[in-house]
Amino acid sequence: MADTRPSFTSRKFLFRTVMPILGTVVAICIAVSMLVVWSSRETDKIAVERQENLLALVVSQAQFTIAHDQESSTVWDDAVRNVKIPDNADWLNNNLGSWMITYFGHDGAYVLNPQNDAIFAFADGKVADHSTYDAIRPVVAPLAAKLREMLLNPDPSGYGERVLSPGASEVLTLGGRPAIVSVKPIVSDSGNLEQTADETYLHVAIRYLDKSFITELVRDYLFTGLRYSPENKLSLNEHSYPLQSSVGKTIGYFIWQPYLPGSTVMSQIAPAFVGIVLLMLGIMAALLAVLRFRSQKLLASEKRMKFLALHDSLTGLPNRADFNDRLDKALSNVKVASLAVLYLDLDRFKQVNDTLGHPVGDELIRQFTGRLKAVVEDKAVIARIGGDEFTVIVQNFTRISAIETLCENIITIVRHPFDIDGNHIFIGVSIGVAVAPEHGTERTELVRKADIALYHAKTAGRGRFAIFGKEMDTMLQQRRTLERELREALASETQIQVHYQPLYSAHEQKINGVEALLRWKHPEQGWIAPDIFIPIAEDAGMIEALGERVLRQACTDSMSWPIETVAVNVSVVELRNPAYAMKVAKILLSIGMDPTRLELEVTESALTDTAGHCEHNIKALRALGITIALDDFGTGFSSLGRLQQLAVDRIKIDRSFVHGFGNSTNDEAIVRAIIELAHAKGLRTTAEGVETTAQSDYLRHLGCDDLQGFLLSRPMPVKEVERLLRTSASLGAISTTG
Repeated sequence: MADTRPSFTSRKFLFRTVMPILGTVVAICIAVSMLVVWSSRETDKIAVERQENLLALVVSQAQFTIAHDQESSTVWDDAVRNVKIPDNADWLNNNLGSWMITYFGHDGAYVLNPQNDAIFAFADGKVADHSTYDAIRPVVAPLAAKLREMLLNPDPSGYGERVLSPGASEVLTLGGRPAIVSVKPIVSDSGNLEQTADETYLHVAIRYLDKSFITELVRDYLFTGLRYSPENKLSLNEHSYPLQSSVGKTIGYFIWQPYLPGSTVMSQIAPAFVGIVLLMLGIMAALLAVLRFRSQKLLASEKRMKFLALHDSLTGLPNRADFNDRLDKALSNVKVASLAVLYLDLDRFKQVNDTLGHPVGDELIRQFTGRLKAVVEDKAVIARIGGDEFTVIVQNFTRISAIETLCENIITIVRHPFDIDGNHIFIGVSIGVAVAPEHGTERTELVRKADIALYHAKTAGRGRFAIFGKEMDTMLQQRRTLERELREALASETQIQVHYQPLYSAHEQKINGVEALLRWKHPEQGWIAPDIFIPIAEDAGMIEALGERVLRQACTDSMSWPIETVAVNVSVVELRNPAYAMKVAKILLSIGMDPTRLELEVTESALTDTAGHCEHNIKALRALGITIALDDFGTGFSSLGRLQQLAVDRIKIDRSFVHGFGNSTNDEAIVRAIIELAHAKGLRTTAEGVETTAQSDYLRHLGCDDLQGFLLSRPMPVKEVERLLRTSASLGAISTTG
């Protein structure tokens, strides 16, 4: 009988070579498996924690938003007066009841008198009997008492820049439903109406956190199967988050099916992983151990160097070099498949860097990258090619509408504020799109056209997207030509002209000033509108030279005119120059003009200068005796608080309000309020765009100081305005030329 036992050499090979290698491979596979499983669970845990944090943030933000909504009507002199008027239910409903429901989405509103009894109730979508308040009195009474205690003992440090009055709010249960209850005092906005804490009426706002609130959460944040339950009863694959009051009492639970990226990835890679393990055991067992120990450091080093060479260190996205390579490869197959290049640029990102610092800007870039990855398909290529510039390559789409939808989704996700170090940062994104092969099959050409489309999107108002069209290239070339010709015009003596539009006293009906207006007479195209060439001048760095020319010309022309003031418009770019006030002083000194006869008109964008240069220049100019007018008031960021920070002498009411007289837009009431606000601060008022006698008479009736518009006079060259001034002086009456 033959000896079937393995030979000594075979056993030695088996135990000394094969078994150690196989053991090593198996051990590595087990370790990798455990690492993948652990990573998957940790990823799922982090994802769930992020969703919990998002829920907490949304509820907290809802509390703040409701209180902020209330202040739009509770911090108001009219509200203080009207709540004290008996049988004033219609006013209360229109301003403190149904308006809160329809405009802000609140679910209920109550007004309490100083004895904490309801004098008005709005519930279930209609004005309700006062007795409905009795059902919620037990939960509202502690908040009302807390608020009155705050009114009796106000916080000396105030309530913050965004909060106008104290308030008390809580997350609690009303009728078995979770709700946010917010109580705010009805107080004076001007400070002219004094009342004690015991005399103060209160406003109660209610927002339920189920039904419509949950619908909004599902829509905005994609919580799958989100529901509310008073008990923590979970079904398979569900997770809960306790809804708690400010004292830590659990009201109920938000329950949903969390997104588990780790588990999803595990289920997808498991079959491939098993196959790889079997392949390693069957073929690569011996080579794996040798190659692993000899080349591990070298491979890791090369991989890291390659990654750094081709990726952005802040976001980990491909950089410009890698993007160019990927786009070239993608374009090699463009004949059999469609391809789109999206060029993205963040709006107002520089302002974030300048005001909050570069660390916040870096975190903003990282958070934006995360949102962008969430909305762009995995097959698409995202790259960061500059500070706030990104590109996306999308392949194999069937319709251009898919690209349009993607652009809209990207713009939508950026509209939601970014929360960084307690700062709620609002930015936007503009997108330019070029499509291959329609717009070209070469990388440089395609990217250039996407960049042109991006420029078009920005000039159209930012926060939007544009797909390249041939007319865009033409428009860009025309703009560049216009910029070049504007530089030539600035160097000439005849093209850039100053016209003057008279300013009339509303009561004395005579000319008491003029406004200098810049005009450009193109040698071929004729008159070019200021709203076309002024933005070009600002972008191209010519606005300061233009501003100096019109200021010097206007002061020189008006030296002998029998008027009180000559007004000159000032760009915010000029005001942000720290040396602007000194420049104006030198011009006035060289001409010999009295500074008190000069009025500089600034726009409301000067109120948003965070560096403070505009405010500094305005203070310096007013110290010289120059008056400052706030132009186009009511169309930008105007508010009483802003006017307190930046001193001005005149308010110019925008023409859009004057044109709205007689329509159902409440423009008469707005203009009346502006005039009363100005006079309360000792400011003069000027109404722009007066084109009818009815408008003129009504503005005079409201107490407007000065009028300006085509009814009275159009802008005219210097010789014509001098003729008009002579005629006006001789007649002593308003001329209605033009």
